[in-house]
Amino acid sequence: MLVKDHRDIHQQFKIIFEREGLDRIDERLAILEAFLGTETHLTAAELTRILQEEGISLSEGFVAENLILFSRYGFAQEKKFTGQVPRYEHLHLGRHHDHLICVRCGTILEFYSPEIEALQTEVARRMGFHDLQHKMEVYGLCSNCLRKRGPTIPLTMASPGERVRIIGFMGGKGMERRLTGMGLNRGADVEVIKSSGPGPLIVASRETRIALGYGMAKHILVSMTHNTE
Repeated sequence: MLVKDHRDIHQQFKIIFEREGLDRIDERLAILEAFLGTETHLTAAELTRILQEEGISLSEGFVAENLILFSRYGFAQEKKFTGQVPRYEHLHLGRHHDHLICVRCGTILEFYSPEIEALQTEVARRMGFHDLQHKMEVYGLCSNCLRKRGPTIPLTMASPGERVRIIGFMGGKGMERRLTGMGLNRGADVEVIKSSGPGPLIVASRETRIALGYGMAKHILVSMTHNTE
């Protein structure tokens, strides 16, 4: 059963579909109803699965087409978070929020901070800039992913953008000599630039970038640091 606000949106879109001369109106309205029934950041594939669970079988392409249509008319927002396929959320008029995105599991958390909003407005005002809209996306690790990691991890488990401290090596003295010869010493703080995908793992030590094969990187034991520049 649709709540009153959703009934209003449902009726508005029925009029839009008819005015645009679109076909399959009942199917499009079913997609809209399923979308309005969630409060998460959905991909087209995820919404397609929700519809299938409700006994409605539609192609992912058709669902994606309608999500784009909902965004065009101001009922949804497309979000393109780094490293993820497009996601869609409700567009609540007059309500702004920002996002925390976990780079490990993909969890997306919404937050609103009046202090941050006021500071951004003040910065824009001081610079003579009239702000219309903005977005803040903070990438990091969610509490669940942090709990899964011990205080010491192989370098290969660190995420891009993370600063870690080298606390030891596995693989014997020979491996340690090779790594220290590259400038990766115990106690050194390094920033992870790239830790997945094709090619080597890349870290930065001071102002030097160092490329490591994954076989070598997994022998470097690190702990998290909270240094900020």
